[in-house]
Amino acid sequence: MRPRRALVTCGEQRSSLAAVRSLGRAGHEVHVVSELGRSLAGASRFAREDVRVPSPLSEPAAYADAVGRAIERARIDVLLPMTDPALLALLPERGRWPDTAVPFPDAEIYRRVSDKGALLERAASLGLAVPDEVRIDRPETAAEVAGEAAAGALSFPVVLKPSRSVVGGAGQTRRKTGVAYALDADDLRRRLSELPSEAFPVLLQRHVSGPGVGVFLLLWDGELRAAFAHRRIREKPPSGGVSVYRESIALEADLLARSRELLESFEWCGVAMVEYKLDRESGTPYVMEVNGRFWGSLQLAIDAGVDFPARLVELACGEAPPRGEGVHPTYRLGVRSRWWWGEVDHFLARVRGGRREDAPPLDVQLGGRGRALVDLLTPWHRGDRWEVLRASDLRPFLRETSDWVRGR
Repeated sequence: MRPRRALVTCGEQRSSLAAVRSLGRAGHEVHVVSELGRSLAGASRFAREDVRVPSPLSEPAAYADAVGRAIERARIDVLLPMTDPALLALLPERGRWPDTAVPFPDAEIYRRVSDKGALLERAASLGLAVPDEVRIDRPETAAEVAGEAAAGALSFPVVLKPSRSVVGGAGQTRRKTGVAYALDADDLRRRLSELPSEAFPVLLQRHVSGPGVGVFLLLWDGELRAAFAHRRIREKPPSGGVSVYRESIALEADLLARSRELLESFEWCGVAMVEYKLDRESGTPYVMEVNGRFWGSLQLAIDAGVDFPARLVELACGEAPPRGEGVHPTYRLGVRSRWWWGEVDHFLARVRGGRREDAPPLDVQLGGRGRALVDLLTPWHRGDRWEVLRASDLRPFLRETSDWVRGR
């Protein structure tokens, strides 16, 4: 396809770096926006510029205005919002840039698929397994409902999961929420009392012990255009969170079909990740959530042979292969991706151990401190690729290293 001008938001993210590298290698002119103007993705040799913009969380309206100015100045053809805050700020404003493709669903569809409570209800109605859960709609009822859960509705450890990962109204200051674990009844009550009122409704879920699996899809005009799957090997925090070491795996046909059915029930168009946990004892895949955007381990899919960013830009610009010819039928299995500084953080969490917020629940089996050190210092396995560190594009790793050291 002919070169396009693309704008990638949230340059601080590793997924943004993967997108910049993908589109740059495909011959596109790639611009980046970030909160500091000196970001991970902006350091790439494939980034034409790194423009400083306000925070989409604390200043969503000013953020949309600044991104709009960058679009108009650089005459951007395709805009790729990379995070939940960016999507929430930009999707309602897409009509301001009629000449720029934003290859995502409309804001309402995005909000529906991002609501974990509604998503799990939809998944259950389609026959997918979901964790047992108790829903707390208002902070005023948290203590009562928590007491009932502690009395037998759920067993510990319990997962506390706000229904939305970003809370706050349109044009208002927003904040991110996170997943936490409660190890006993007192811990549960304490954690609930610390949540801001806007974090509700909150889901209390049975902890599913087992490996995480991601199913990644690109749907366009009712057709599956790309698909990929990986398993998480290590995460940070070790109890479950962002993957720091992961591997491409075969995409089981039934799980692919069910994931597609779930997304299509929301009339989804674009990229999305359906996250599962495989129960260690039964092997049952439990739906955890859907990320209606590019995901943190995007580089692994690209390394394995499924270039989601380049394919999405093709589709957005109307230059994709004909219908029926667009799916990647195969990709390389056993390709692994390591995020070095994430591995270091994972190691430090395991060494600290104890009943810390970042400590694993008791039923997660990772090995002791010695095993953690071996995991960290084993430099390479067959199939490994470094996620950020690339000899052909070294500056992002140097910037990330500087930022990591400065942050400590």
